[in-house]
Amino acid sequence: MSTVSTRAPARPTSTTDRNPPARRRRHVRERQWPAYVFLTPWMIGALVLTLVPMAVSLYLSFTDYNLFDPPHWVGLRNYTEMLTDDPRYWRSVGTTMLYVVVAVPLKLGLALAVATLLKNLNRGRAFYRSAFYAPSLLGASMSIALVWRALFNDGGTVSGILDSVGIHAGGWVGNPDLAVYVVVLLTVWQFGAPMVIFLAGLQQISPDLYEAAALDGAGRWRQFVSITVPMLSPVVFFNLVLEIINSFQVFTPAFVISGGKGGPADSTMFYTLYLYERGFTASHMGYAAAMAWMLLIAIAAITLILFRTSRSWVFYADEEGR
Repeated sequence: MSTVSTRAPARPTSTTDRNPPARRRRHVRERQWPAYVFLTPWMIGALVLTLVPMAVSLYLSFTDYNLFDPPHWVGLRNYTEMLTDDPRYWRSVGTTMLYVVVAVPLKLGLALAVATLLKNLNRGRAFYRSAFYAPSLLGASMSIALVWRALFNDGGTVSGILDSVGIHAGGWVGNPDLAVYVVVLLTVWQFGAPMVIFLAGLQQISPDLYEAAALDGAGRWRQFVSITVPMLSPVVFFNLVLEIINSFQVFTPAFVISGGKGGPADSTMFYTLYLYERGFTASHMGYAAAMAWMLLIAIAAITLILFRTSRSWVFYADEEGR
């Protein structure tokens, strides 16, 4: 006796139903398209204002271009001349390196010292934090650089104060041995931005660590060296990278204080100032483009070295269990 099956006929299965991963990917794409719409203005700006100009400047670095005539391809001549036949180029490199080596440690050291004092300040912290941060907003302006030049010029306030205590150094701006330090002091005065970052990092360190160290007999200096510095090392690394990158690109103070000439005796001829002179004063835009790319390579190399060496001195709290 035959039996009649009551099972319903199988429903045809679509390709999408048989492939759940494909369905999930399509669902993800449908949810992501609004993000791409909102990112479109940024991507257009990055392409038009960053990537295309970078490509054009890379091409110009291999040409002889004076801003008026069409570029003429010269290959590596700009780079060869720069590295082997331009003493002012190497003088600008030396001046910039001296500035970076002196200004960055002084700026970060002062920022950390002031942040440590503000951390222990109970009243008026917000006021002092704003007051110390203000120079970071004003210091890069042309007007402040002009005031700074007047302070350190011959017969200015600084030379007058030094003369009154028996130090006859004259105007720093006109002294080849001291002119670069005028720019250094202006940079150090703008310690507010790293100070705020240091202060935020200090506030994240648990007070229990200091209490335990105090119970073990550790003094303030020992606590600073053994607790504050290791726990704050990621913030120190962050500020160090930013300040080094910014220091290699200093331009406005050097331009104003030296009168746009890098003097006296090229003592304030910073790299970016010499780049400006070759590109816009001497109309050697191809050479200036080559200098810009050498600066980019140098900053990238130094940043890479910092990241490589940071493994030996930067401590991250989430690495304890690794």
